[in-house]
Amino acid sequence: MWIADMDFCTPQFIIDALQDRLHHAVLGYSIPGEEWSKAIINWVNDRYNWKIENDWLGFIPGIVRGIAFVIKTFTNPNDKVMVMSPVYHPFFHVAEDNGRQPEYCPLIIKDEIYYIDFNLFEEKVKNCKVFILSNPHNPGGRVWTKEELQQMASICHKHNVIVISDEIHADLTLKPYRHYPFATVSKEAAECSITFMSPSKAFNTPGIISSYSIVPNDNLRATFNSYLTASELNQGNLFAYIVPVTAYSESGSDWLEQVCSYISDNIDFVDKYLTENLPIIKFIRPMASFLIFLDCRELNLSQPELENLFIEKAGLALNTGTMFGPEGKGFMRMNIATSRATIKEALDRIKAAIE
Repeated sequence: MWIADMDFCTPQFIIDALQDRLHHAVLGYSIPGEEWSKAIINWVNDRYNWKIENDWLGFIPGIVRGIAFVIKTFTNPNDKVMVMSPVYHPFFHVAEDNGRQPEYCPLIIKDEIYYIDFNLFEEKVKNCKVFILSNPHNPGGRVWTKEELQQMASICHKHNVIVISDEIHADLTLKPYRHYPFATVSKEAAECSITFMSPSKAFNTPGIISSYSIVPNDNLRATFNSYLTASELNQGNLFAYIVPVTAYSESGSDWLEQVCSYISDNIDFVDKYLTENLPIIKFIRPMASFLIFLDCRELNLSQPELENLFIEKAGLALNTGTMFGPEGKGFMRMNIATSRATIKEALDRIKAAIE
């Protein structure tokens, strides 16, 4: 229950579309085509009221790779790249591995919800070239408000900081919350940002790389695209273009609504179970996606002891909290995109291990 993909089967209509393509006996080169861009344009307009232009779109071979490409394009060795920790660990690893310095801006946790200290945010980000935003937030499941995003945009624009907005979990925003693409919240946000999206989380297709970038700013887009084009990094395989076209359909909307409903019920189940059986473990309720950050600090265990409790005693493979930065100490991340029976067994194992 660790890595962020789902136990739910990939939708049959996506499987069918891939199988139909295999009936064509030539598996040759491919290009995105008008169908690809039209599907994305319609999807982000229908879901987020974001009217994007065809020229803003580009294929990228994975979002973490896309982040690396932005870092290589717009920064120099030893430049600082800011992240808000705890956060998806490749954000700071990809900066370090490319010779840049991660700048950590810790989030504040209050009543089991993450918040931003904007005074600290500005102090940290003003010395950086790039800020990597998890929108919605992973592992905390936080859906940032429009006002929070506007404040981030204002500060970053003021200090000439490029914002990479990773919005891979956006389509899994749960009711009653609303996802705002970063670039939509203000003119400043559109001018200083590069947005990455993908159907892979929502439709369980991570094995087929089908990510894309949306860059409204002409200068940012031209510079970024030049880097990608020089090494043909903006070329996908023929299956990569099929997935968004098929997922971003009426069938995809209906399927996704059912998945989000089931995930919401799973969250309610975990909430009720912990309240009634394991109140010593606190519950960070995700506003988006299927990842729960379990607050285990009241157990008063070191991180190695906590990992031993979950892995060796409970027999569960979860992500250790410190994977997401020092602020994750005392936490474990659990994937609940699975059957209710599996979740119950996992929680029963945790309860038995603690007892």
